[in-house]
Amino acid sequence: MNFPTPPRPHHALIVGGSRGIGAAAVLAFAAAGYEVAFTWHRHGEAAEAVLRQAETLYPGRRFLALHADAADPIAARQAVAAAEAAFGRLEVLVCNAGIAQQKLFTDLSDEDWRMMMANDLDSVFYACRAVLPGMIRQKYGRILCVSSMWGQVGGSCEVHYSAAKAGVIGLCRALAKEEGPSGITVNCIAPGVIDTDMMAGFSAQDKADLAEETPVGRLGSPEEIARTLVFLAAPEAGYITGQVIGQNGGLVI
Repeated sequence: MNFPTPPRPHHALIVGGSRGIGAAAVLAFAAAGYEVAFTWHRHGEAAEAVLRQAETLYPGRRFLALHADAADPIAARQAVAAAEAAFGRLEVLVCNAGIAQQKLFTDLSDEDWRMMMANDLDSVFYACRAVLPGMIRQKYGRILCVSSMWGQVGGSCEVHYSAAKAGVIGLCRALAKEEGPSGITVNCIAPGVIDTDMMAGFSAQDKADLAEETPVGRLGSPEEIARTLVFLAAPEAGYITGQVIGQNGGLVI
């Protein structure tokens, strides 16, 4: 069965695009010829900086920074609607919004658990649910979700984070089966230790120790994850779906 290839430039929505992997993804998709909308929640100055950088580097194309709480179903639906209204269609959705927290399981509160699930798992469900009707109508789409290596193997003192990220993997695998007949692929990236703001609480020695534990001998960069997302979003990656790409420097094999 053949599906139509969308015209270039493509149009992408990145949920959680103001910092780290999300910001790198905005710029990587822009470099690949996409018009990009991205959401941000708490870091307005960072979002504005990413928007200005994209507009400066790629004049003549449209970029949108949308203020939205990814964990709010109404806000997620409104963000998708705004992006579709601006671009006419969305070929790519990247679900990147999330939080991290290190805490003993026995110290986790109900609020800790609910916040983690809302930000790291519910947000994926809300964004996918909002974007799928348009992708189904056009018989084409790429959905990409950012999980974690801890979603694959579990991380001590990050049980709620590991559970949420494992949920993202399950969602992607199941959705890939459901939406394949509509020309939509769904894939998941499970990054290892990536040098982003989420590492702000780690000392230089902590980072050095983590790099030493990683077979390739270093931490990953947001740009490396972003390039993988761009590859999986391409029409040429249309035979890849339901997969979990472990990009972790060999830390989890």
